[in-house]
Amino acid sequence: MIDLCDSRVGGSVLLEGADLTAHDDGPALRANGAETGGVFNLCDGFTAHGRVSLNSVTVRSRLCFDDAALNGPVGEVTLSCRGSSAATLSLHLSTAPVGVVDLRQSQFGLLRDSPATWPAGLVLDGTLYDSMHPALPARARLPWLGRDPAGFVPQPYEQLAAAYRRQGQDADARAVLIAEHRGLRRTLSPHARVWSLLQDVTVGYGYRPLRAVWLLLALLTAGTALFTLWPPLTVGDGRKPPFQPMIYTLDLLLPLVDLGQERFYAPTGALQWGAVVMIGLGWLLVTTVAAGASRVLRRT
Repeated sequence: MIDLCDSRVGGSVLLEGADLTAHDDGPALRANGAETGGVFNLCDGFTAHGRVSLNSVTVRSRLCFDDAALNGPVGEVTLSCRGSSAATLSLHLSTAPVGVVDLRQSQFGLLRDSPATWPAGLVLDGTLYDSMHPALPARARLPWLGRDPAGFVPQPYEQLAAAYRRQGQDADARAVLIAEHRGLRRTLSPHARVWSLLQDVTVGYGYRPLRAVWLLLALLTAGTALFTLWPPLTVGDGRKPPFQPMIYTLDLLLPLVDLGQERFYAPTGALQWGAVVMIGLGWLLVTTVAAGASRVLRRT
């Protein structure tokens, strides 16, 4: 076991190839509060049999774990790096740790890792970074966020989306934010889950607005065909505009809009249920679009 707590090193800490073993329940390496002016190398064959504790560490250059083996019990913290900072954190480990890597409340300029050696447990709550390497698409990077033993935590999704935006990957940023809301949905009450699901399907929580357009076109097409085959009856007295199935469908679908068709024509029999469905879907579509747009505007 090596103890470097609160040490101040003007140069670098070089522990390449070191093989460290913890005594009793203590860590194999403890360097809490240490500061280095150069690199902090725990790489190139570095092996720790027990916990590595690097809380509140400041590394001016690179904190490197490339080709390192972090051996610890399943489900327990293998690497604790809370509240630390480094210009670069490199986690190209030799094997995937079966324990937990805790990086909460830390800050890095560049975060380098390898999907093949992602740890079984990964805590990223409050972790900040400017960029990542490799620049994986969102669908490949999202499983990285789902390894927190505590379950769903929103901040890592926000941070990943912000990193994608800085790199000009807006589509990936939107995909991450949608995944955040889907993760949040699992924590909601049953009725709130239904509302969340409707927002997901219709407008992608405001990040897929074209879905609403396609849904509106689909409903407009279906309604136009329905009322062309079975036109409603005229109601009331006085002069009436000629019946137009498409305008009549829009009149049903768009709440608070009067196109001059609905008040002069009324469906009968089973067709009434078709009109009720159109009105209900119109209100649902407008409400979900408004909720999604409000969410996006608040974020921006």
